Amino acid sequence: MSDAPTGRRSSRSRFAVRDLIGESVAGLLSRPGRAALTAAGTVLGVAALVATVGLARTAGNQIVTRFDELSATDVTVERAQVNGRVVGSLPWDSERRLTRLNGVRAAGTITEVDRGGALTRSVPINDPAEGDEFDLSVYALSPGAFDAVRAKVAEGKVFDRSHDDLPVAVLGPGAADDLRITRVAQQPAIFIGDQTFVVIGVLDDVDRRSELLNTVMIPEGFARAQYGTPSPGSVQIDTKVGAAELIGRQAPLALAANNPDLVKVSVPGQPKAVKAKVEGDINALFLLLGGVSLLVGALGIANVTLVSVLERVGEIGLRRAVGAARRHIAGQFLVESTLLGFLGGVVGASVGMVVIVAVSLAKDWVPVLDLGIPLLAPLAGAVVGLASGVYPSLRAASIEPVEALRGGV
Repeated sequence: MSDAPTGRRSSRSRFAVRDLIGESVAGLLSRPGRAALTAAGTVLGVAALVATVGLARTAGNQIVTRFDELSATDVTVERAQVNGRVVGSLPWDSERRLTRLNGVRAAGTITEVDRGGALTRSVPINDPAEGDEFDLSVYALSPGAFDAVRAKVAEGKVFDRSHDDLPVAVLGPGAADDLRITRVAQQPAIFIGDQTFVVIGVLDDVDRRSELLNTVMIPEGFARAQYGTPSPGSVQIDTKVGAAELIGRQAPLALAANNPDLVKVSVPGQPKAVKAKVEGDINALFLLLGGVSLLVGALGIANVTLVSVLERVGEIGLRRAVGAARRHIAGQFLVESTLLGFLGGVVGASVGMVVIVAVSLAKDWVPVLDLGIPLLAPLAGAVVGLASGVYPSLRAASIEPVEALRGGV
C-alpha cells in the first residue's frame, strides 16, 4: 500500500522536471535572437576568463624562462673588500681559467680605466665653444666579455684577441650618440685625451652590465700598456642554466686557489622561489580581470532575462491562471538562464582557448593550456546563469495572475 503512492509521486516529479526543461527550451527557441544576445554576454565573460588565465600562465612561463636564461645564468666575480678596502687582485687570464670550467658558456674581464680625467671627443677641437668633448667612462674588456654580457652589435664588430694591443674601441649606444658616430665603415677616430682610437663597432644593447651602454670600451691589453691598469676589476660569467651555483663555488678556486676568500662571487637567487612569486602575481592580476569580465557577463544575463520577464507578463499570467504554481514559473526562468549560461560557457571556453593559442603563436610563445579550466568553464557559466536568473525568476513568480492578464499582451 505504501509503495504505490511513493511511485506515483516519483513519476510526477520526473515528469515535472522534463516538462520544466521542455518549456524552458521552447521559451528560448521562441526568441532565438534574444537568446543568442543573452548568451553572448556569457561567451565574452567566460572567454575573457579562460583567455586571461591561460595567457597569465603563458606569460608567467615566458618570464620565468627568461629569468632562467638570463638572471639564473649570471655570475659576477669581484675582488673582496675588508672594512671597505679592496684586497687582493684578479688574474689577467681570468677569462681563460673560467672558460675551462664545465658549465661556463662565456667569461670576460670588465675593468674601469683610470683615464686621469681625460675627456673624449670625436674630432680634434678647433673651437672649444663647440662643446664636443664628453666625460665618458672608459672600460677595458677582454674579448669574452661581449659574449658574457650578451652584447648585440648595431654597427661593425667587437674586438678579439688580435686587437689586444691595438688602439681600437667599441662604443655603447649612448656614447655613440654623444660622439655622433653612426657608421664605422670609414673607421672614424675618437680621442681620449691625446690618445687616438679607431672605432670598429657600436653596440645596440647588452643584457647585463647596463653601465656599458654609455661608455667607450677598449682592449684590456692596450689598457694595461697605455694606462697602467693593475688588475681586472671584475669578471662577468655567463653559465648554462642550472650551473650558476656550482660555478659560484668553483670560481674562487680557479682564480685564487691559495686564498679563495680574496674573491667575492655573486650568484643569482633560487629560480623556483622567483618563479612562484612571478606566477602568483601575474595570476592574481589576470584572475581579477577575468572575474570582472565574468561579472559583466552575469549582469548582461540578468538584465536581458529581466527584460524577457517583463515582455512575457501575459504568458506568465495565463500559465498562473491555468494552475501553474509560483515555483514552476520561477523554475522555468531559472532553467532558461542556466541553460544560456552553460551554452555560453561551452562557446566561451572554446573561444578562450583559440585566443590563447593565437596570441602565443603571434608572440612566438609556447602556450600553456590547462585542460581543467575549459572543462570547468561550462559549469562556471551555468552557475553564473543560475545566479543571474534568481532575481528575474523571483520577479516573474511574484506576478499575480489577475494583474498579469489585465496588463499583459
